[in-house]
Amino acid sequence: MYAPITLFENDRHFSHLSSLEREMTFRTEMGLYYSYFKTIIEAPSFLKGLWMIMNDRLTEYPLVINTVKRFHLYPEVIIAFWYRIFVGIMNLFGLETKTCWNVTRVEPLNEVQSCEGLGDPACFYVAVIFILNGIMMGLFFIHGAYLSGTQLGGLITVLCYFFNHGEATRVMWTPPLRESFSYPFLVLQMCILTLILRTSNNNRRHFIALCLSNVAFMLPWQFAQFILFTQIASLFPMYVVGYIEPNKFQKIIYMNMVTFLIFISCAWLCGTIILKFLTSKILAARILRYTDFDTLIYTCAPEFDFMEKATPLRYTKTLLLPVVMMITYFIFKKVFKIFILIFHTLQLLAFTVLAILIMRLKLFLTPHMCVMASLICSRRLFGWLFCRVRFENVIFGILAVMSIQGCTNLHNQWSIIGEFNNLPQEELIQWIKYNTRPDAVFAGAMPTMASVKLSTLHPIVNHPHYEDADLRARTKIVYSTYSRKSAKEVRDKLLELHVNYYVLEEAWCVVRTKPGCSMLEIWDVEDPSNTANPPLCSILLKDARPYFTTVFQNSMYRVLKVN
Repeated sequence: MYAPITLFENDRHFSHLSSLEREMTFRTEMGLYYSYFKTIIEAPSFLKGLWMIMNDRLTEYPLVINTVKRFHLYPEVIIAFWYRIFVGIMNLFGLETKTCWNVTRVEPLNEVQSCEGLGDPACFYVAVIFILNGIMMGLFFIHGAYLSGTQLGGLITVLCYFFNHGEATRVMWTPPLRESFSYPFLVLQMCILTLILRTSNNNRRHFIALCLSNVAFMLPWQFAQFILFTQIASLFPMYVVGYIEPNKFQKIIYMNMVTFLIFISCAWLCGTIILKFLTSKILAARILRYTDFDTLIYTCAPEFDFMEKATPLRYTKTLLLPVVMMITYFIFKKVFKIFILIFHTLQLLAFTVLAILIMRLKLFLTPHMCVMASLICSRRLFGWLFCRVRFENVIFGILAVMSIQGCTNLHNQWSIIGEFNNLPQEELIQWIKYNTRPDAVFAGAMPTMASVKLSTLHPIVNHPHYEDADLRARTKIVYSTYSRKSAKEVRDKLLELHVNYYVLEEAWCVVRTKPGCSMLEIWDVEDPSNTANPPLCSILLKDARPYFTTVFQNSMYRVLKVN
């Protein structure tokens, strides 16, 4: 737990930021999720706050949506409940929950108040996330120790995780993402499943625990269902060839079915179908080079790109990849003797395919490789070697080689020292708060809209949770300001969405993460009929009239009033 907290603090100097600055550090969808936590804790009561986010009109104005179900906000609901209980109890006993002081900032920034302690909402929120991920490290140790049959295996799992920390998790940089809440419960689920597969008796308590861990894994994250599918796909070949008893396999399937039934309602099922459709489009873009506006928005993001070519090299430098490949070879060599390890190997192959296609999914591959590395201690696999060479000499020799690059990786992470500062966005948010009506509706880039909703509480028409079909259609309209369409056509479409103000970002007019990924290039693929026209963004930057009026501008943002 200490490591991610320290990295998070070093990167942002989070403890010395004002409340507004802390909110601004939660970029893109992180800010969206945190805004609902903020809504609940600032409401007159917990139930009133829960009702507000279940009948939300600010996120996709003028639609009223159940954000708990749409965005899987169960962690925010639980943490907000804990926060209200914690603050209530501390206030009852007259105990201080936070310490505040004034922070003097460099000109032209004004002095701000900064508070530290669990009584500060942002500090409480991220603390819960880091505690959960700290518990996860204990689960990794247990999993590695149980799988390998020795506590040294658990130690190797944990050390490999830290030696490859940058490849294994993003929690220290992006705490509020759904994976930060969900993944620890997958580790728990894998521990329980390993126990079920290894033991001969079908203990009912084990299957109930499996079902509950499935639920906890699926609640926070919309992609969890696909990971459970890969798990069943890894178990099925073992069932076919008779490695798993039919009765045991059926019970595992039943537990997964019960998990799905818990979530099935009309809205959730529709969301699942839409998500599967979108996922199939992303995979088609990856494998078949299929492109349209939606797939380009996704695949142009670095986290949805193919795995970096340097990633296997980084695994090799820490000796993780060579060790796992050697273990995999000996598992298949003893295939008829240690069937439990076949499942973990098949699961590893599934995670490898996912990580190669979508870099973001390394968060499943790297930790599972660390768990597999624990098997270097397995006497069932390497008993023949340990008869000739002392067991401890082999293990600590491998750890010594791993630590050469591993310690360098840790030092590089711990050397990252930064301080958050985003003056242009702070100016934008302050202008919106004090110069527009509370019911003024905003549109713009998805990451910026999340910050606008969080810090100003103004209604927005689009946001970063891009999985919903209606939201994708709205975002396409909003992003047409970066196309070659006419200003009148774009203005008319924005008025249909009831937009009052549009936040135009000059960088979005020209920036591209890689060839073919600027907004203009994406629109040229989507709308070839207008490729001869000049970019609308450039026209609006020169003179937004008559369809828009520039009412605010700074070095990064320009707010256009929709006429």
